[in-house]
Amino acid sequence: MTALAYRIDRSSRASRIGSSVLLGLGLILATVPQFFVATVVQQLTSLFIFVILAVMWNALAGYGGLVSVGQQAFIGFGAYGTVFLAQRDVPPYLAVLLAAGASAVLAAVLAPLVLRLRGGPFAVGTWVVAETLALLVVLDHSLGGGTGVSLRGLNVFRPDERRAYTYWLALAFLVLLLGAVFVLLRGRTGAGLQAIRDDEEAAASLGVRVWPLKAGLYVLAGFGGGAAGALILANTLFIEPRSIFGVQWTAYMLFMVLVGGIGTFEGPLLGALLFFGVQYLFADYDAWYLIGLGLTAGAFALFLPRGLWSLVPVRLLPVGYHLRRDGPGFDRPR
Repeated sequence: MTALAYRIDRSSRASRIGSSVLLGLGLILATVPQFFVATVVQQLTSLFIFVILAVMWNALAGYGGLVSVGQQAFIGFGAYGTVFLAQRDVPPYLAVLLAAGASAVLAAVLAPLVLRLRGGPFAVGTWVVAETLALLVVLDHSLGGGTGVSLRGLNVFRPDERRAYTYWLALAFLVLLLGAVFVLLRGRTGAGLQAIRDDEEAAASLGVRVWPLKAGLYVLAGFGGGAAGALILANTLFIEPRSIFGVQWTAYMLFMVLVGGIGTFEGPLLGALLFFGVQYLFADYDAWYLIGLGLTAGAFALFLPRGLWSLVPVRLLPVGYHLRRDGPGFDRPR
């Protein structure tokens, strides 16, 4: 009997092909403002923002086991941080970039506090942080208080220029964050995060650096949330605390990730596309719309916990390690 030889491989032909396809798609999408009407550009910008939120929450909860219901803290902080900087004569698009970076700094400051918590207490703690930030904004009349505020600095651009610049910036953030998550999850860091998700104590006993990995992932998610919030402001030009700090953002992220496929790289992309269509059709139903999202996400969590992407027989961008048998025709992800 011939012994079978296997080896561990971190790369695969599928991941190279998939990344090339996505890069090509990104280049094609970069031409959209040149050929499509304003409504298409603005709607695609919204879709990119949803994808950013889904990918960030999936990295946090699906791979790191950090189930946050307070990522709207960073969404609101990024948006109001942009306003704060623009009020001090910082160019508006530079303010968007700086606000995203400031959101990462906020996450680094909060990490020693919130990452002491696990499970339900962690989820509640992140929600409390979001509510506290929202209250601070309401009390600050220079930021519009509870009535909201506009980003007047973008009025120096013509409407078509503003939409195009916002679109390209959203696409750049999306490509950057997708690339960062892909690289993060393919190597030892991704394996370590999944070990922490499955059993934190066991991971620590095996030498996994629990605190640095959790903190780094939390900071990355904070950066992504802040970028999304700043882009929401640049796309809509107006925000108010009740909406930008609203818990509905958690409902959106839960829906996109659970329906698309939690713990998969491609699932949140599919979930964001589905949510984009659902929102377009049913957003006018107000509270019933949110209830429907919650019930749908709960049903998927119970009956199809790996989401719709688990029904797809191929993986466009497999991450992590792979078990490969020496010889042709065999490449199976582990």
